[in-house]
Amino acid sequence: MAAAAAAAAAAAGPVFWRRLLGLLPGRPGLAALLGRLSDRLGRNRDRRRRRSPWLLLAPLLSPAVPQVTSPPCCLCPEGVHRFQWIRNLVPEFGVSSSHVRVLSSPAEFFELMKGQIKAAQRRVVMASLYLGTGPLEQELVDCLESTLEKSLQAKFPSDLKVSILLDFTRGSRGRKNSRTMLLPLLQRFPEQVRVSLFHTPNLRGLFRLLLPERFNETVGLQHIKVYLFDDNVILSGANLSDSYFTNRQDRYVFLQDCPEIADFFTELVDAVGDVSLQLQGDDTVQVVEGMVHPYKGDRAAYCKAANKRVMDVINSARTRQQMLHAQTFHGDSLWTQEDTAASGDRRPALDTWIYPLIQMKPFEIQIDEIVTETLLTEAERGAKVFLTTGYFNLTQAYMDLVLGTRAEYQILLASPEVNGFFGAKGVAGAIPAAYVHIERQFYREVRGLGQQERVRLQEYRRSGWTFHAKGLWLYPAGSSLPCLTLIGSPNFGYRSVHRDLEAQIAIVTESRALQQQLHQGWP
Repeated sequence: MAAAAAAAAAAAGPVFWRRLLGLLPGRPGLAALLGRLSDRLGRNRDRRRRRSPWLLLAPLLSPAVPQVTSPPCCLCPEGVHRFQWIRNLVPEFGVSSSHVRVLSSPAEFFELMKGQIKAAQRRVVMASLYLGTGPLEQELVDCLESTLEKSLQAKFPSDLKVSILLDFTRGSRGRKNSRTMLLPLLQRFPEQVRVSLFHTPNLRGLFRLLLPERFNETVGLQHIKVYLFDDNVILSGANLSDSYFTNRQDRYVFLQDCPEIADFFTELVDAVGDVSLQLQGDDTVQVVEGMVHPYKGDRAAYCKAANKRVMDVINSARTRQQMLHAQTFHGDSLWTQEDTAASGDRRPALDTWIYPLIQMKPFEIQIDEIVTETLLTEAERGAKVFLTTGYFNLTQAYMDLVLGTRAEYQILLASPEVNGFFGAKGVAGAIPAAYVHIERQFYREVRGLGQQERVRLQEYRRSGWTFHAKGLWLYPAGSSLPCLTLIGSPNFGYRSVHRDLEAQIAIVTESRALQQQLHQGWP
């Protein structure tokens, strides 16, 4: 990887913008239209720059940090880190750092996926935007088929279940698609395999009929990426497609032997699956009995039911974890560490905490947004925040916090050449140029506020690769290692916050070994 300073990108921005527009052969009208849109966006942004002094008030205008409701306790890990306010919103899972491994490459991700599928005995749960149709994707399907076959032929047949959640529009694109890839599994193992296709409630009526493929995906998607095998979980931003297994850089974390976390994400995927369309063996779809149809039924009733289904999972898991915490550290049979050691219990100490952050704005669930804004607001002077996204289109709230708060920021984004849309046909081919424009406008604001020493932009470049990594690393003041990272599906952009279904986890750790892994995971 080579990173180019944003100052150079900003200086070359107008030239780069025109050069990329020139990559649209035979489409001068489109290029001219994009140029006019660029000018219009620039004027609008210049007018909005009048609000710049108000950025100094960004911390005051942001949501207050949710307070930890229970009093500190000297016998439990209460108050061991300053991010425990997150457990007021979501369940808190304490684990040993030895159970957390950061993966570094698409090949490692792919091989681990295949190995985990082959070893699974009870459950395989996979949530992704889509499943590709190439030979590598077929390898995954073949692994699933082999594992299901073994479960039937075993001397003591297992109760292995496979649940796959994809997006309806993306998974139905083209004649050969995610659905056709999975139909043989459904047809052969109808009692063990479930394929759910989420359809956004915002795509309906005449709008749904008229909007063509690809364009209909802009309305809203199932964007969660969770891959789960028995009690092992992979959280990532990577989809189930060949480039994500070979030369598309992303992020991945492997949580091994974490049954409570695996149970939570199984229940979450089940909940979204219940409000999705169910793929049938004849390639038709049906709603779950008693559920409102996502685009034929009443939108408000559907969203209310979906909110309840998902929030029940979050709240019940949060209650379970609170009860487990109370039993472990506050029960009558509380053992001291010396007692535990004397009994021969050699379980590693908890030094890492996992918080699942869910964002489903169509269902009025905004947990990830609240936590991200609070983290940006509370980052103290001298702290460093590393932020990366494959698609630089931060929400206005996130941009205001970056520009108006105290921490130092290093933002890594895809150079146009490693954007997944670079060289694409039609309108999609102009997308990298649009992100260059957004980057250039943002950096103009940075310079206008005199913040270029505090807010730095870099571009990821790697020959033959594309870039899809996203996440946040928080380095406390005076520390060379991060104590917190966010990893999962959100891109910190408008779609992630307002349109799509997203999930990531916040990992907080005291382990220097894991902190070093997280630090090395910065692309």
